[in-house]
Amino acid sequence: MRRETARHTANGESGESAAESFNSNGLSDREFQLFQEWLHRVAGIKLAETKKPMLAARLAKRLKHHGLAKYGDYFRMIMEPAATAELQIALDLLTTNETYFFREPKHFEFLQKTVLPELRPGRPFRVWSAASSSGEEAYSIAMLLADRLTSTQWDIFASDISTHVLQMASNAHYPMERARHIPKNFLEKYCLRGVGRQEGTLLIERSLRSKVTFAQVNLNQTLPDVGDFDVIFLRNVMIYFDQETKQKVVARVCSRLKKGGYFLIGHSENLNGVTDALRLVSPSIYRKD
Repeated sequence: MRRETARHTANGESGESAAESFNSNGLSDREFQLFQEWLHRVAGIKLAETKKPMLAARLAKRLKHHGLAKYGDYFRMIMEPAATAELQIALDLLTTNETYFFREPKHFEFLQKTVLPELRPGRPFRVWSAASSSGEEAYSIAMLLADRLTSTQWDIFASDISTHVLQMASNAHYPMERARHIPKNFLEKYCLRGVGRQEGTLLIERSLRSKVTFAQVNLNQTLPDVGDFDVIFLRNVMIYFDQETKQKVVARVCSRLKKGGYFLIGHSENLNGVTDALRLVSPSIYRKD
């Protein structure tokens, strides 16, 4: 790897895999309901009926891998006590979502112009990326903090339910097209460009990686002891939750937010009827008073 020189592509966002076109006729309504109920019970995610082709496509290779003809057979297999590894694979496949560096830039502008100037000198600063997927959100935050908090101790805790994306995040190795939203100066300072066999990829610099800790956390269950945070990002995940699940998840997560701390959600989300513990500052940005 060598330090990135901001030479990157401008490709558009990639959508669902070509496997999305998989014919879901082999997945019966009852089988789909079994996966729906299981995913809601375990992860709080409510799959709409329109997601039936997606579910069929993402699990098709696992059926083929195990020589199974029916989705119901696969469901019964992953419910076996000895099938914990395959159960996690299925969970990973059904909870992984597209993300990218510096998504929803107004949040990073708010962090830079409003949150960071409020910090008291000498006080450590902690951020939780609570649905970090493959790590782009956490590393985007880390780049900004490394650039701005040169004399302040800071760290980032990043979590997701999927072990697959967490491994990708820990590796910090991405296709170069993912770099299209990274500011040029950050790209040059915090990213290494692949050469030789690694050409077309980028690696987040080691010193930045050391400031981010990744761990598996299921927000639909009792939280582990993750400490308290000044800012929590919980973006673009609650769109998959029903109202009751939103209320429970937000209550759990916000119990780890310090008084005066900020809670950021996706621009397409809101907390109407979800909690009265947070005050709306601006669209998608809340504060705990």
